[in-house]
Amino acid sequence: MKAKRVFDILMSLGCLFLMSPFFLLIAIAILVDDGRPVLFKQQRLGYDGKQFSIFKFRTMTSGDHSESYNDKQIKINQKVTRPGVLLRKTSLDETPQLLNILKGDMSIIGPRPVLPNHLHKYDNYQKQRLGMKPGVTGWAQVNGRHSIPWSKRIEYDVWYVKNYSFLLDFKILLKTIKVVLFREGVSNNQTMGEQEDFDDKRKEK
Repeated sequence: MKAKRVFDILMSLGCLFLMSPFFLLIAIAILVDDGRPVLFKQQRLGYDGKQFSIFKFRTMTSGDHSESYNDKQIKINQKVTRPGVLLRKTSLDETPQLLNILKGDMSIIGPRPVLPNHLHKYDNYQKQRLGMKPGVTGWAQVNGRHSIPWSKRIEYDVWYVKNYSFLLDFKILLKTIKVVLFREGVSNNQTMGEQEDFDDKRKEK
């Protein structure tokens, strides 16, 4: 895992350096369009269920950014900003999570971080996705992303935890580039707090 951490640090530092001009432009666009804040913070669960604050560029109109909201309330009370539409289409809203990687909360690749109020729905099999640091991208994100149900995404995440290798991470990284460029499995209506639609017919392991 030391090699993974070294890769995370070098990759995130490189991306932050190369993308810093774009981050400045994004921040200005958000400020001009809808004011502060530029970043959105939300509590998520990381490795072994430890809570941390995840960072994203704000894509919803400012106002009720409560951490206790649900997705239906967001769709009713808030709208996607004009910069937010582009940020979501390109997945650039996720890039501030490079800061989470440097802090050690996240990894470049791993299961997506869990909302704390969803954990009680997990069975012992599903909790295995907490066995590694969450990632900006992962096995589920390159195998359907928002187009597959949460039960399937969890299966992909658990499979990744059980089958992790540096070679697998490299494969996921290459596939992520393709997914982002061709917008495979992207849902423009996906909210910041992705809703988990647990399937009662999920495959038990």
